[in-house]
Amino acid sequence: MTPREAPLLEEVTGARQELTVVLPVRLLRVPDWFDGPFPFELGSRRTDARTRSTYFAPASARALYGSPGRPRRWHLPLDVKQDGLHLLGMELIRAVTVRNPEHALAVLHLSVERPLLPILRALAGRRRNAVDDPLTGPFDPARLLAGIADVRDPNAPFATAQPYTIAFMTPTPQQTPALRSGLEGALPASADRWLWQLASRSTPEDFPLPPETAGDQLKDVVRISADWSALVLRQGAAFLGHRSDTGAGDFFEFAALHSRTVYLDALLLGALQRDHIDELTDELSEVFNSSQLARQVAALERNIAVFRSTYWRQHLTAHGAANDLLLAFQNQHRLPARFREILAEAADYSRLVQTQESQQISGALGVLTILGLPLGTALSILQVLGDNSVTDLLVALTLSVAAAAGALTTRYGRLVLSSLRGGEGKT
Repeated sequence: MTPREAPLLEEVTGARQELTVVLPVRLLRVPDWFDGPFPFELGSRRTDARTRSTYFAPASARALYGSPGRPRRWHLPLDVKQDGLHLLGMELIRAVTVRNPEHALAVLHLSVERPLLPILRALAGRRRNAVDDPLTGPFDPARLLAGIADVRDPNAPFATAQPYTIAFMTPTPQQTPALRSGLEGALPASADRWLWQLASRSTPEDFPLPPETAGDQLKDVVRISADWSALVLRQGAAFLGHRSDTGAGDFFEFAALHSRTVYLDALLLGALQRDHIDELTDELSEVFNSSQLARQVAALERNIAVFRSTYWRQHLTAHGAANDLLLAFQNQHRLPARFREILAEAADYSRLVQTQESQQISGALGVLTILGLPLGTALSILQVLGDNSVTDLLVALTLSVAAAAGALTTRYGRLVLSSLRGGEGKT
């Protein structure tokens, strides 16, 4: 097949196509579903929470699955088919933040038996006909989650404009634009273009990729092996096979399992990190909205510490691909840079609070000095003279108060009072 005869991805149905849709919801109650992530099975392998926890570092596993007796993830097997889509099941993962205790993520697991890219474009809002929306009818999240969770308004905090999608596709022997030439042969440039279209949920007409910047756009492609690659973008991720899928028993069964389980979990952890960093950014912007600056900064520092110990991970596992996917997600959302900015800004605010507290302490000591020095001097003089007269004592006290009041009207006195208030002195 010549390049001109190569099929357009929008018309292609791959040998194996899986789709995972992630969308933010407001959790109304704990669902009476099964605890843990959806346990996909392949042979004797069952990807339940226990199995996946061995793949991840303990802190990452707790963030994704919870702990014994305190689950934060639930699943429900389903079997709904319509128009070439097959809904296998759903998941809910609690994604609580300080300001949004009901925040959660819903995950829909589907298999696709018709061209995948048009479905992705519809989920991205690139097809104007509402009839094309795959999340309608029996796949409507509001209907599936009725009484359990509310689908968030796109304008609500943490909500993305469209659902996040994770697409998995393997080619047939005829779909040469995705195929590597031989087991370890060169990969055609068209393979990465297909990968880009699946991850960006767009056609060249929707988003023409400029040749001058194509290299930068595709620099984060993860080469999991010679058989398949992955690309993570802001609104979607994609996995694409590079040799023909032979069907049942093929390695791509295992690859599809990984894309739905541990690789999905790496991206979910990235989404949790993004939501918390969004909230910390909002907290930073509101620090000066309260007169209790010290209290605001202390609460901010505590929230940063909790986030850092609970969610902020850049190393998930000893297995490199999951780490690479998480890093790619973080880079797409500038999470490392944003978190460094948060830490730097919080440190600046902490120094400001410490400076104000030091000024107030210095001001208090200055007031004590101004008030105490004249009084101490007067009492010392009376004691040296052996004067025990009450009248003389009252006169001494009056003169001390007058001297202190006079001292407070000087430049030094005004600086002391200003420091006590935490402000700047004026000459």
